[in-house]
Amino acid sequence: MLFVGAYERNLDDKGRLALPATFRDRLGEHCYLAMGHDKCVTVVPAAVFEEEVAIITAQVRSGEVTRNQARALAASATLATLDKQGRINLDEQLRTYAELTPGTTVTVAGSFDRLEIWSTDRFTRVHDEGTGRLAGDDE
Repeated sequence: MLFVGAYERNLDDKGRLALPATFRDRLGEHCYLAMGHDKCVTVVPAAVFEEEVAIITAQVRSGEVTRNQARALAASATLATLDKQGRINLDEQLRTYAELTPGTTVTVAGSFDRLEIWSTDRFTRVHDEGTGRLAGDDE
């Protein structure tokens, strides 16, 4: 179950986002939304998120991850249900974190075991940097 590809989608005025049809079946009925790395919103299948929480909890106990990092992730996370149109609702906290503005176009990109929702400008910068590194431009 891999999530690959990038798609532009409209974030409606109510903060709802229709996920690409190719991703919907892989997510199932429920998924988790949370603050992602580099100021994106991650969309994680429920089973994957729950496995990661178990790992993070163990890392907090061993001191590898701070309690504050775990708290920030837990506070940002929300269980989402896809509606009949395949939409999820991005709450204001997540939109603010990722600088997503209702009524604009955003990019939904696969990241192998999860999706990432980006402001299109930020995604373009991150994608261009990654593409340059793949091409050996950083050497």
